[in-house]
Amino acid sequence: MNVGVLLAAGASSRFGSPKALAMHKGQSFVARGVRALWSACDRVVVVLGADAARLQRSIEAEFVALAESGGLMPEARLAGAKGADALEVHFTTNRAWKRGMLSSAQAGLASAIELRARAVLVLPVDHPGVRAATVMELASLMSEALGAAGKPGERTLAYALVPRVRGRRGHPIALSAALARAVAREKAADDLSDAVRRHARLVGYLDVRDPG
Repeated sequence: MNVGVLLAAGASSRFGSPKALAMHKGQSFVARGVRALWSACDRVVVVLGADAARLQRSIEAEFVALAESGGLMPEARLAGAKGADALEVHFTTNRAWKRGMLSSAQAGLASAIELRARAVLVLPVDHPGVRAATVMELASLMSEALGAAGKPGERTLAYALVPRVRGRRGHPIALSAALARAVAREKAADDLSDAVRRHARLVGYLDVRDPG
C-alpha cells in the first residue's frame, strides 16, 4: 500500500497567513494536496504544526463539504477501481515544527510506517498544482522497482524516485519503505534532501511535463 505524506506544519510567516488554507482554484492547498496524493495513495498523513487544532478543524470541515457536494466522487470511483475500502486522511502534529521541514517529514514518515506503507510519497503543501497523473506515474514506477527487487529485496531496497521538469527537481518524492524508515531515524542531516542522499542506495528521476 502507498501512503502519502503532506507537509503542512510551518507557520507561513512569510506568506502572511496559514499556507495550508490558502486557496488555489477554489480549494485549499491542503485539499488539493490530499486529493493529488489520493490518486495513488489510499491513506494520506497530513503533518500539522503551528496552530494545528484550528487548521485540522478547518480542513475537516472542507472535506465534509466536498463529500456532501459530491466533489470527491472521482477519488471514490478511483479507490473502488483499485479495490480500496475507503480513502483516509490521518493527522499528526509535529510539535518540533520550528526545527524545519525535515522534522515534519520525519513525523509523517513515522506515521506512514505505522500504517504499513510499502512506499511513501512526500509532498510539501505549497505545491497545489501538482497533477494527479504525476503522482500516479511516480507510484507506478516505484511499484515496478519494488516488484523487480522481489520480496526479500523489497524490505531492504533504499530507493528514491524524484520528478524532474527540464532538469529541475520537484515534488512529490517517492521513497521505498526501507528508505522511509532510515530517513525517519536520521539525526545529523541538514534537510530532507540531505537525509535522502545519506541513506538512498539508488535514486531515480522521472522527467515529467508538470509545472506544478
